[in-house]
Amino acid sequence: MSVFDRYLSLWVALCIVAGVTLGNLLPGLFQLVAGWEYASVNLVVAVLIWAMVYPMMVAVDFASLRHVHKRPKGLIITLAVNWLIKPFTMAALGVLFFEFVFADLIDPADAGQYIAGLILLGAAPCTAMVFIWSQLTRGDANYTLVQVSLNDIIMIFAFAPIVALLLGVTDIDVPWETLLLSVVLYVVIPLAAGAATRAALSGRAGGGAAGEIRVARFTAAVKPFSILGLLATVVLLFGFQGHVILERPLPIALIAVPLLIQSYGIFAVAYAAAWAWRVPHNVAAPCALIGTSNFFELAVAVAIGLFGLNSGAALVTVVGVLVEVPVMLSLVAFANRTRRHFPDADEGAAAAASHLPAGEVRR
Repeated sequence: MSVFDRYLSLWVALCIVAGVTLGNLLPGLFQLVAGWEYASVNLVVAVLIWAMVYPMMVAVDFASLRHVHKRPKGLIITLAVNWLIKPFTMAALGVLFFEFVFADLIDPADAGQYIAGLILLGAAPCTAMVFIWSQLTRGDANYTLVQVSLNDIIMIFAFAPIVALLLGVTDIDVPWETLLLSVVLYVVIPLAAGAATRAALSGRAGGGAAGEIRVARFTAAVKPFSILGLLATVVLLFGFQGHVILERPLPIALIAVPLLIQSYGIFAVAYAAAWAWRVPHNVAAPCALIGTSNFFELAVAVAIGLFGLNSGAALVTVVGVLVEVPVMLSLVAFANRTRRHFPDADEGAAAAASHLPAGEVRR
């Protein structure tokens, strides 16, 4: 993990300050950019989101899915947490805090927007940063790759229905056309482009280890564009929200509360389940961290498409970026300190490893 990645929260915080400052100094410029949209999708933000998502999609190797049956425990925990628990606990926390606990501190009109933003975060499991968390905990890189690949496939089909269900339960209107368009734009198309790029790079190198090295070099080369896309998006979003934040800074702190509870709570559930099931640490740590982390790039994009650049939902997803990195680093440290409580390997691991593609994913 580079110094730049390690201090990502600091750079995000600086971009927030820059966005708020520019938004108040140059409101006309941000209003102009906000008007560049088609079918409720802002074109500038779309380009930045693609810049964020595409590099991480190149790292996804769907061929690894054929080994999914080798060691099922970590996958079962990850999938159960990501799709059966996490979206619903996030929605429940949103309703609890913004309709009851914080009801006297926020405008009732904003409560639904904040809940919607939390739902979008909860329904989007991590895709890219999890490779970093796995590396920091000395996780099994190939197994992490299988988990990410399977999650991406499920996300294509499950993200929109789960979001629609939870938004409906919370009495928020669901614009299905925009929701499905966002999934196609920010999951399906980048995933297809990443798979095509991976196949082309690997094919030119003759496949195998040489192909993986070529893919790793390419992803390392384009990764800066992903980070720049993230930081530029943060500047834009907080520029659009600049006047609101200066007038009402309290919502930022309030939004962070359910996000923190959700993150630590989900990690505890997944990590405890892995410990009870005797999952080896190099699988247990990444599978718990995948459930804890969010695919915030997708959440940001969909929040903008559904509710607009200036919406409370978009604000929640951006605050999620700021909260996530320090939380995940603290959980990585905890996972490393508790390594001794987990077995080093499980039955079938050696056999599975002999069939999994060689090499380490570098993200």
